[in-house]
Amino acid sequence: MQHDTSLKKVLKPLHLWALAVGLVISGEYFGWNLGWKDAGTIGLLIATLIVTVLYITFIFSFTELTTAIPHAGGPFAYSYRALGPIGGFIAGYATLIEFLFAPPAIAVALGSYMHFLNPLLNGDYIAYACYFIFTVINLLGIKESAVFNLIVTILAVAELCVFMGVTGPHFKWHNFMQNPMPGGIPGIFSAIPFAVWLYLGIEGVAMVAEEVKNPQRDFKKGYIYGIITLVFLALGVMLCTGGVTNWQTLSATDNPLPDAIRAVLGSQNRFTGLFAGIGLFGLIASFHSLIISCSRQTFALSRSGYLPSFLSTVNTRFKTPHWALVAGSITGIIAIATGTTGTIIILSVIGALVMYIISMLSVFALRKKEPLLQRPFRVPLYPVFPAVALLLSVISLAAIVWYNQQLTAWFFIVLAILLIVFVLTGKHKQKAQADALLNNQQATPTAKV
Repeated sequence: MQHDTSLKKVLKPLHLWALAVGLVISGEYFGWNLGWKDAGTIGLLIATLIVTVLYITFIFSFTELTTAIPHAGGPFAYSYRALGPIGGFIAGYATLIEFLFAPPAIAVALGSYMHFLNPLLNGDYIAYACYFIFTVINLLGIKESAVFNLIVTILAVAELCVFMGVTGPHFKWHNFMQNPMPGGIPGIFSAIPFAVWLYLGIEGVAMVAEEVKNPQRDFKKGYIYGIITLVFLALGVMLCTGGVTNWQTLSATDNPLPDAIRAVLGSQNRFTGLFAGIGLFGLIASFHSLIISCSRQTFALSRSGYLPSFLSTVNTRFKTPHWALVAGSITGIIAIATGTTGTIIILSVIGALVMYIISMLSVFALRKKEPLLQRPFRVPLYPVFPAVALLLSVISLAAIVWYNQQLTAWFFIVLAILLIVFVLTGKHKQKAQADALLNNQQATPTAKV
């Protein structure tokens, strides 16, 4: 019996902006400050500026792919079409790693924030509860999930603006410049994964392509307004946090913003506790958005024959991929039980950078392979933008490999094993099962598929 694999088209540009910002905004609340340990304030700022250029050029290039091939598989679909089954497999694996391991890092931070508010609460139990609660919310339907995400994302953005308003007047250049580059130039490169964390996940908007009313028109609005919002927030939060106290005291905490507020207003101030409480909105927005993207990537890989077929089953009532949601939650809970925040973040960043590299290669390949493919949005300054994004992604990945050799070795060993199995079983010779990947209406009759 064939199961339903069609998704419901309800999303508009505002929903896409909220998803783009929501996917990432937790990165402004925690994680990035871990880069201060080796890089210092100036070192991390330089790494962040490099990564900001990477993401601006990447998003403009990625939008060309997203609008030309609106598919729930996102990078998997683009790479499959541009580079064949093996390219699709590598992109799918890397994207799945990114979106499987980013949510547990945020769940840990949610638990840490709740423990900050009430020390009697167990952070791990809170993290597990978050997976259960938000998996249920996502099961209820994409429209309901999108409205919820829009609300919490607006609240999270508003809170970061309030944070900058409160801490900005207390910024002292002396604080920010205390031992600003303890690791020198190598420290800048060691901080790259934590700079990437400030933007990691924005590409996940592509996973809801089949649930957007007009993807060819709406994606560019969601992506471009999203990246503008995130650049402003990332740089503003980093500067304000590093200038209000001794930044070294904030370089190892999962609660850098509440701790910065406490340094400014004092621990007894009511606003300090209030800020930590509403700070949950940013973490919730990202956690919720990443669960959506992870489930859609799992769904798309399953529908195309790369994962067990039951994972692409869509609930007949809510039109959501329920088994894909459940599988992602189980994996995340296991990650929480076995890893640390820093390790999970770096593993997710490795997956992201591998995906960025193969996506940029897909831009070049599709321009050559399918010149007549309808592209509602064309990347400006081609080939400069995708080339810059590709180069910076390679440099960033090389830096992470150098400073995290054991972790990256495991990433690529598992990839190699799965790829060998993929080839030995002959799946690289099989076309993906018929879906939007192979029947893209945006392709011209002369385009190669």
